[in-house]
Amino acid sequence: MSIADFSGRVRPDACPGALQVHEAADGPLVRVRLPGGAISPGRLRELAGCATDLGSGVIELTSRANVQVRGLRSPEGFAARIAAAGLLPSAAHERVRNIVASPLGGRGRCGLLRTQPLVEALDRALCALPRLAGLPGRFLFAVDDGTGDMPGLGADVTFVPGAAEGRLLLAGVDAGLAVGADAAVRRMIAAAEAFLDERERPGGGRAAWRIGELVDGPGRIAARLGAAGHQATPDRIAARLGADDHSATPDRMAARLGAAGDRATTPLPAAPAQRAGRVDQRDGRVALEAVVPLGRLSAAQAGAVADVAAARDGGPVRFTPWRTVVLLDLSPAAADRAARSLEAAGLVTDPASPWGGVSACTGRPGCAKSLADVREDARRWVATLDGPPAAPVHWAGCERRCGLPRGRVVQMIATGDGYQERQQ
Repeated sequence: MSIADFSGRVRPDACPGALQVHEAADGPLVRVRLPGGAISPGRLRELAGCATDLGSGVIELTSRANVQVRGLRSPEGFAARIAAAGLLPSAAHERVRNIVASPLGGRGRCGLLRTQPLVEALDRALCALPRLAGLPGRFLFAVDDGTGDMPGLGADVTFVPGAAEGRLLLAGVDAGLAVGADAAVRRMIAAAEAFLDERERPGGGRAAWRIGELVDGPGRIAARLGAAGHQATPDRIAARLGADDHSATPDRMAARLGAAGDRATTPLPAAPAQRAGRVDQRDGRVALEAVVPLGRLSAAQAGAVADVAAARDGGPVRFTPWRTVVLLDLSPAAADRAARSLEAAGLVTDPASPWGGVSACTGRPGCAKSLADVREDARRWVATLDGPPAAPVHWAGCERRCGLPRGRVVQMIATGDGYQERQQ
């Protein structure tokens, strides 16, 4: 896709944030970024309290593992409360902290990398550079743990670890950029700066919101990363973060990244199928994944999730791009208890549930553009199923198809006179 397809854009992207409020049909909407989808039980309770006291009482999960709250009566009061809870570390960067990560975080059978330390370092690096506050709100980073569940999301910059050395993907493309986990954050930040450089050059595509919208975006960004003149960025980041390794000279960095035109031919691992239920960890413990039907988590459900997480050790809850919630490091007995608690709250831990793979946009009455109450129609349809659909199904109220998952998806698009089924 080239920027020529977006020549009509005359405004910056309007992605909402915690401070940049979107005026929806059902009232002000705000979105809170959760790098890696991680949130502590205490912060989840505070978020649920904000949703109840100031908004609709529902926390919505997004396709980037962030959360949003609709119908706010006081956006300013909401922002003040989440800032006090530690969910707004940089007001200037609050819309650009878009980082998704493998939910198991390296604990699964194929995991090669504990992702959370890298996610946290990347978040700090983003917030350390004032210039990166100018990234579009749609620009996305991803950190894979080696299981291959992130490349399919098509993030602008994705780190995929390997047994020896990992790779940096640009707009989902393996551009031949080799990088180790120890240098991944610096390279990912350099890629983001290269995107801004490319966008700002004459004819570069100032209207682009994503690397894939630039003409030969991955190739151009890779070329900039391989150019010696651009390699001051990693050392600047290391200095801001207090890192003690300043050995990333331009020549060494170029050698590690490889030539810009070199395209690796090794196929990327296929993303695992979406699932609910228990997942065995390598250490003998268990992770539990629960589907949040249509991505809508009531305050009571959020409280139940926080209670279960706090009961084990107070570790973070993980939201996922598939609008599920993951609890990690459970004993088998604790996983059984957690599953019962979450099911009682209305979440789904049975992998045979019809809710697996079903998603929907906001629809009526929350969206003025929608032609139908798609969530209610999706609920009625799910009630007719005996098991999960053969492929993910997304219900959309108009041609914009907000929230459409990546990959092969059956689309049910409202027309004003029923629905049109399409295959993606």
